[in-house]
Amino acid sequence: MRVDLNADAGESFGTWAIGDDAALLSHITSVNVACGFHAGDPSVIRRTIHLAAEAGVRVGAHPGYPDLQGFGRRSMALTPSEAEDVVLYQVAALLGIAHAEGVELAHVKPHGALYNQAARDQRLASAIARATASLQPRLILVGLAGSALIQAGIDAGLRVVAEAFADRAYLADGSLAPRHMQGAILHDPALVGARAVRIVREGCVSSLDGKAVVPVRADTLCIHGDTPGAPSLARAVRAALEAAGIRVTPP
Repeated sequence: MRVDLNADAGESFGTWAIGDDAALLSHITSVNVACGFHAGDPSVIRRTIHLAAEAGVRVGAHPGYPDLQGFGRRSMALTPSEAEDVVLYQVAALLGIAHAEGVELAHVKPHGALYNQAARDQRLASAIARATASLQPRLILVGLAGSALIQAGIDAGLRVVAEAFADRAYLADGSLAPRHMQGAILHDPALVGARAVRIVREGCVSSLDGKAVVPVRADTLCIHGDTPGAPSLARAVRAALEAAGIRVTPP
């Protein structure tokens, strides 16, 4: 039994620092690097890729909506063509900077509202998959398990990786609990570690209200780099997985 442990990182901007990427990278096996539209800037991107290479962590692109002020977590009404171009632009930037650092880009994982909308909007999901496949067909597309994005990746001929979240609560329908809901973001390392093990071993998680058991399949587990204490959460998750006999390894 095996699983990847990924994290969103590279989300600082100029003098505004968010997260502790150097500490976080020592506990994960793949990283999703912000591409500059929702967070990150050219220097942050290059530094994050360099740190990931030093840590032996696989590097992926984390494209989001052009929404720095809202951190990419506000929905936007882009046409499929606009969404395809936005994703293509960002992934191409990551691909180029990674190449300059001697690093091969491994995957694409949309961020925030783009990710959540693509989980249920087939046209948007297909636009993201087209952009990814047109740029580099060997890239892996990461999406919420059971979502429209996973199916769009398959339809585009891409390898896909189903993702679950150890540090986020789920609603009974399998979607992530909105961040404004109490209890939507989990901070207790022991709890997050136990949830990660249950997701991998049992393929399920309890819903936020405790009334449902939600089926969840996970090839990779995510820790959000902007969550306070993210390195401690990642360390706890990895320790819990390994203690349960689960190998933590890139896809």
